[in-house]
Amino acid sequence: MKAAFEEVMDIRGEGLPPDGEVEITGADPVFSTPFKLGETCAAVLAGVGVAVSDIWALKTGRRQNVAINARHAAAALRSTLYMQRPGADGAFAPVVNDNHEAMLKITQPWPTKDGRWFLPHFGLPNLKERVLGVLGCTPDPASVAQAVARWDALDLEAAIDEARACGAMVRSNAEWLAHPHGQALKAKPIVEIIKIADSDPEPFPTGDRLQNDRPLSGIRALDLTRILAGPIAARTLAENGADVLMVAAEHLPQINEHVMDTSHGKRSCYLNLKTAEDAAQLMELARGADVFSQGYRPGMLGGLGFGPESLAEIRPGIVYLSISCFGADGPFSHRGGWEQVAQTVTGLCHDGGDGDRPGLLPAAACDYTTGYLGAYGVLLALTRRAREGGSYHVRVSLCQSGMFIYRQGKTAFAEPGMDISNAERDALCIDTQPASGPLRHLGPILQLSETRPRWTRPTPVLGGDEPKWLDTATASGTADAAE
Repeated sequence: MKAAFEEVMDIRGEGLPPDGEVEITGADPVFSTPFKLGETCAAVLAGVGVAVSDIWALKTGRRQNVAINARHAAAALRSTLYMQRPGADGAFAPVVNDNHEAMLKITQPWPTKDGRWFLPHFGLPNLKERVLGVLGCTPDPASVAQAVARWDALDLEAAIDEARACGAMVRSNAEWLAHPHGQALKAKPIVEIIKIADSDPEPFPTGDRLQNDRPLSGIRALDLTRILAGPIAARTLAENGADVLMVAAEHLPQINEHVMDTSHGKRSCYLNLKTAEDAAQLMELARGADVFSQGYRPGMLGGLGFGPESLAEIRPGIVYLSISCFGADGPFSHRGGWEQVAQTVTGLCHDGGDGDRPGLLPAAACDYTTGYLGAYGVLLALTRRAREGGSYHVRVSLCQSGMFIYRQGKTAFAEPGMDISNAERDALCIDTQPASGPLRHLGPILQLSETRPRWTRPTPVLGGDEPKWLDTATASGTADAAE
């Protein structure tokens, strides 16, 4: 089995970087799980660093050294838990969402009538109501447990699918790899980069017209994603200099603490794609974009005219990122899903419990890993576009990431409740000043020798910006968000 970093480098297709260019330190366990979450994420972030170095070399002729610590990478997989705001006494305290905590208590594996386990997902309000409609219960642990126990697991999975809700039967990794969908994913790389059209090469912007030149200065990215994986991909582009514009509809539900933690460095606007005027505005933005990132169910945006091939026609050279739970092919590809669903089907939940029952990971490892892999694919596609031209479709999925994590093997952990220390957390945190008030949170953890990853603006107010691009001369900013 290839090491995680080698598998990441296989996507790049140029072999391993020169000796000494990449330094990965630290080791698992960091949290109470047998899976190597920190080391796996560190390998992906090291790949991001190499891809940024490739871009910098194209722009300047100089490569950069890349450093990442596996303990810090593990912390990044649950960064929302380390986010703090000052209380009435001025002291910083964790940001807590009681509604979200209540959701997590019922989004757990429950035993079924046929001796299996099933995880129903109660994420956003609209999906929660669909699951409750199938189960015919109230949203509390006892009621959910009783309702799930009346079903055979596969029958419940089919009913949840038919209702366009989210949930899955707990499978072992061997069972998943034998399943037609697991087989479809196993045949694919962890990141798919598909050339979908020809276009002229587009070198990365350089020169005096760029203020505070950084690897992605002058690159424009549209972010049409919500809740973790997609926002993390776009946030990674922002921390290397891209102008990232989040696009959401005002009526769509959000999880506020995730928005705060995954939106550093971005701007935010509201557009409702179901109205002709707003759809036209998005199309105009796409004409000026380099990257279009979306996390809708497969086919949904294509029906509105925003599929990858359609955008490649109006904007030759576009890099289109699709993020999903189950991937683009296979019998489950139409299904929606979340972090916990990906863990449930790929074997992570099956092996992550205490022996008596399955258990979820202590971090959103599939989401964050997928987000970083998505950013990595975009960086590689932008480099290919600069060298040879073309429009590209980059595809990543939570289940593919779950399989990637699983095949890195396991380690032993000493005790429940393991975490980074308060001193480690404090050393990784920065203070920023969003319009909503002071915020303390993890800063970028990837280290580059010449262009330090950083965010030049604090997390925005949702819908607080105009749906337009910044002037190239000001898009990269001139100061850190923490300054």
